[in-house]
Amino acid sequence: MHNRFVLNKDKIWSRRQFLKLGLVGAGASSAGLLWLSLTQSKSRIKIPPIDDEIPADRQNPMKVLRNFDYGTIKQENGRKIREFRITATNETIDLNSAVSFNVWTYNGQVPGPTLRAKVGDRVRIIFLNKGGHSHSMHFHGTHPATSDGVRPVTNGKETIYEFDAEPYGVQLYHCHIEPVTRHISKGLYGMFIIDPPQPRPPADEMVLIMAGYDINGDDKNELYAFNGIPEYYMDHPIRIYQNQLVRLYVLNLIEFDVAATFHLHANFFQVYPTGMTLKPTHETDVITMGTAERHILEFSYKYPGKYMFHPHQDIFAEHGCMGNFEVIERSRS
Repeated sequence: MHNRFVLNKDKIWSRRQFLKLGLVGAGASSAGLLWLSLTQSKSRIKIPPIDDEIPADRQNPMKVLRNFDYGTIKQENGRKIREFRITATNETIDLNSAVSFNVWTYNGQVPGPTLRAKVGDRVRIIFLNKGGHSHSMHFHGTHPATSDGVRPVTNGKETIYEFDAEPYGVQLYHCHIEPVTRHISKGLYGMFIIDPPQPRPPADEMVLIMAGYDINGDDKNELYAFNGIPEYYMDHPIRIYQNQLVRLYVLNLIEFDVAATFHLHANFFQVYPTGMTLKPTHETDVITMGTAERHILEFSYKYPGKYMFHPHQDIFAEHGCMGNFEVIERSRS
């Protein structure tokens, strides 16, 4: 479900207002999001305005950042089903002013939409392949073998994956057709967040997925990116408010390189490994992740200003995987 993230300047938004605007899944029914509304309606998270000059196209990483797809709620035989529709397609995107690249996408974007459910939800994924090659969707987590997504879905065909969302944490999905490295590096991946029974404390929640691009077919990455486009968050810093909790859902899906780090300048973050704990295990300013490893990282900034974030493999950062947080003062109104 694609929803445009547009907020008026210096306005405070509650979780209920987010739901009314459709910013957490335009296709989801109010009944399906009731648990979220009731538990977080008293929280007030202030989201800075988005730069008006940022284009609102599908490949805009600013849309990926805070956009969560909660699916559509259906009732079948007395049970609630959280249904998602995903289509594999081919697209061409501009990685920079000199390089256009043919990508394979879920719902026309790289990364694919961030799917979100509550632990125990019955999840149904209706997957249609219009990508010209055989593709699939393999979900990390616990599910029956029939929904494991390792069988090819040929071009023009449709299949259904259905399972209970478990365990809670930061999971992911990706194409599992050989060569898997090629299918992932061409763009067929996304995040799957399973929330715990009781919501985590209110925070400005964001998704950051690290990935690489092999643009010449030599099984080496020439460019790297957060949320699809190299250097995007350097040119368009992520605005956050001073002294407000930020919750990052961070995933490393860089193929062809064995590991990547995530480093935050002038600050430290609390680490929730794989998002499968409700309490942090440690605090640091740099964490190492192998391919497909992911964590929740929480922090707030004490001082206004611009602060870099990037892998501490400098070659990754120098070739596109770098960004800025712009910390701004919070008005008293």
